[in-house]
This record gives sequence, C-alpha cells and structure tokens, in this order.
Amino acid sequence: MLEQMGIAAKAASYKLAQLSSREKNRVLEKIADYLEAQAHDIIQANDQDVLEARRNGLSEAMLDRLALNPQRLKSIADDVRQVCKLADPVGQIIDGGLLDSGLRIERRRVPLGVIGVIYEARPNVTVDVASLCLKTGNAAILRGGKETWRTNAATVKVIQQALEECGLPAGAVQAIESPDRALVNEMLRMDKYIDMLIPRGGAGLHKLCREQSTIPVITGGIGVCHIYVDDTAEIEPALKIIVNAKTQRPSTCNTVETLLVNQQIAERFLPALSTQMAQSGVTLHADAAALKTLQSGPAHVEAVKPEQYDDEFLSLDLNVKLVASLDEAIEHIREHGTQHSDAILTRTLSNANRFVNEVDSSAVYVNASTRFTDGGQFGLGAEVAVSTQKLHARGPMGLEALTTYKWVGFGDDTIRA
Repeated sequence: MLEQMGIAAKAASYKLAQLSSREKNRVLEKIADYLEAQAHDIIQANDQDVLEARRNGLSEAMLDRLALNPQRLKSIADDVRQVCKLADPVGQIIDGGLLDSGLRIERRRVPLGVIGVIYEARPNVTVDVASLCLKTGNAAILRGGKETWRTNAATVKVIQQALEECGLPAGAVQAIESPDRALVNEMLRMDKYIDMLIPRGGAGLHKLCREQSTIPVITGGIGVCHIYVDDTAEIEPALKIIVNAKTQRPSTCNTVETLLVNQQIAERFLPALSTQMAQSGVTLHADAAALKTLQSGPAHVEAVKPEQYDDEFLSLDLNVKLVASLDEAIEHIREHGTQHSDAILTRTLSNANRFVNEVDSSAVYVNASTRFTDGGQFGLGAEVAVSTQKLHARGPMGLEALTTYKWVGFGDDTIRA
C-alpha cells in the first residue's frame, strides 16, 4: 500500500513542480472554500474521534489539540488563504553571476519533492502541511495519529476533491489512514519516494525517526520553554507576559514550562505570581527555595520533581525555580531546554543582549511571550513544523524551508579550459 502511495506522490510532485504561482493559488483558494463548505462533514468526523479519544482516556491537553469546531476550522481555512498571499519562493534566484570562464551561473529555488509528515492529535497539521507543500510544488504523504484518523480522512478527501477539480492528481496529498504502527516503520524507509521526513510529536517519535529513518529528518516541536525574570523586571508587565505564555493555549509547544526567577526579586515577585496564577488556574511546581514563599499564597503549589524540568506539561502547570544570576539561568536552559523558545524579562540592555547571544534556541525573546513562535505570527503563513535543529531549517518552517536549490549554468558553447 505505501509503495503505491509513494509512486503516486512522486509522480504528482513532478507535475506540481511545473505549476505557476497562479495555478497553485487557485488550488489553495478552492481548498479553503471547500473546508468551510464541507465543515459539517469534517467536524462530524472530528466529534467521533474526540468521543473515542475521551473513552480511551486521552488527556485534556491532547483532547484540546484534537478538537475542531467551526471557529477553529474557519481559522484553518483562513490560514490557507493567507498562504495564497505569500510570495512563492519556487524559481527565485538566490544568487549567481558571470564567471571568468564565460559561464553564467545562478542558484535557483526548487521544490524538495515529496514531504512525509508523522504527527499526533493535531488535525490542523493536515491542512497546514498540505497548503505549504502545494504552494511550494511539493507532494505530501501524511500519517496522523490514530486518534485523528477520521478527521484526517475527511479533510484529505476535501483537499483531493479540490486538486482533481483543478486538474491535478489526488496523489499530491495523501494520508495513511490505518492506525497500524508497523506502517510508520515502513514509511521511515521510503527514501526512494520521500525526500524529507518531519515528525511532529513526542520525544519517543523523534527518537524513533532519528534512529530508524533512511530519509533526512527534520526534528522539532518539543518545547521545554523558559522565561527568566531578572532582578530589574517590572512585576505587572512580567506577570502579563507569563500569563499569556502559560495560559493562552497551554497544549502548544511554545507554551512556557519553567519560570526562572532571580532571587533578588523573589520576595516581591513570588507573592504577586501566586495571586496571578491562582486567578489563572495554574498549579505551580516550586524548587525548595521558592516553595515556602509560594505556599503562603493562594496558588496551588507542589514541590517540583527533578524530571519535571525536562518534560512538557502541555497543561496549566508551571515550574518555578529561583536562580542567583543570569549565568545560572542560562546554564539551566542549556541543561534542560530543547532549543525551542526562551525569553528574558528585563529592563537591563546588557542582560538582554547576553541572553540573546548566549541562549542557543531557535527563537529567543526579550520582554515578550514565547507564544509568538509560530509561522503565522512570524509572517510565514501556516507552518509545517518548528525545527529545533540547525540544518537545514530552524524555527517555524514556512515556504522557504520546503525548498532546496539547484545550480543552473548558461553558456555560449562554453567549455572548461
């Protein structure tokens, strides 16, 4: 089954690579319209997935990731329309020039070919990946989690309908609907057909892909994100940022998981933090230095477990640790972070500059929420993933991250001397 999907995707990728920007945008506009026109069918399928997932004991955080409603589906369709407005990178001349030999060369952006994506209970990923791949002339093979198979099947059906009405092969976007995990292992070895693999899930999935895949893998999406509150931070603005970073949508990878607080501000800051977190429904997990003060406040607080510094809560839980200095904060982030998104709250320019220069994450913020690490927020349109590695893409992966380049040489009967 997978080999036939690979053959169809590879054949589709050759056709997609020849499309003009206008032709690609026409497909995307039709997909967006159909997502809204057929919202009832997609949401009905999603309701069944959510019901079964709840029966199987899926956590509230994962249920939130899984659930669709008319507002979320409209937002997904609008993201597709936003991709239409973005500049098409395919065919862009990166650089080049005339050589002494008389050969004129240029480096030109081209599609990667076929993108494989393995993801868990995130039905929006299906549309995000499809829209970005189609805009860049790539075919896509998608393997969502077993919790979303009905939603993914209904969504891909709509996408394929739009493709075929535009005279393009349905094989340009395909989904593996079977929950059989053996198919994942088979997919990891489809290097004959898939040019790049993107896992979007937990650490176990990333480890499996890195160790077993014969296809180049882009890893990311695991966000143990930090905010460091230094001794010059202003309490009220700092709390506003922390609330946003923790509570706006706690099940996302750019949500803050650990708050590092300079001990010089702790006496003033921790009581205010406790009051604010109690109002926001956040449970605090505090180290020994912060525990006593926080226990005197209204927020629910527990002693932090060492392993919690390395885990994503993806819920209304937040680690709190006191640190003696910026150096200690940076050291903690280096030891426990995932190079996703980290922030400093400060009124000292030198501290801000040091943090930016010394924290080696894909996105670093000064006096801003970590929740901004997102393709749409960065002006990239819908993202295919957030890469926490350094080759070939880093941070939110938009259109350019789904292209490679080829060298093109133009001669006048030119030969090498």
